[in-house]
Amino acid sequence: MSRGEAGPAVRRGGAARRGVELAARIVVAVCLGIDALIHLRLAEPMQLAAPGGLGAALLFRAQAALALLAAVAVLTTGRRLAYGLAALAGASALGPVLLYTYVQVPALGPIPSMHDPAWYPAKTLSAVAEGVALVLALLAALALTRQAGVSTSASSRA
Repeated sequence: MSRGEAGPAVRRGGAARRGVELAARIVVAVCLGIDALIHLRLAEPMQLAAPGGLGAALLFRAQAALALLAAVAVLTTGRRLAYGLAALAGASALGPVLLYTYVQVPALGPIPSMHDPAWYPAKTLSAVAEGVALVLALLAALALTRQAGVSTSASSRA
């Protein structure tokens, strides 16, 4: 085998790594899709919390748009920036759902109080999907960062 040629074990490792990365992209995108769908479905009922104000409907739709944008970015690019956006989408949904479930937050300017202490199936599914998307996106971004560091140090030694 010549010096520049990779052996079978290296090629298999590369294929396995690509498979894991593709699976991570798909799972993150599906979780963000679930998050977006649930936020869109709950937008109108949540508007009842402040019918004349900014309301939760706008916030829920904005969250759905961010989740869909991040899902598309992760699926199409698989880059660290896309995973960062996916982590932001997951955190920006999971944080408030936990906060508003366990803390009675008063209205903040035009943002209504959205305290909702009940855990119902759609809310639970959304929170789980947001958490999975957040953790998996952070792990994928970290893996890509480490991979970039390894390839940079390997190329500087060559």
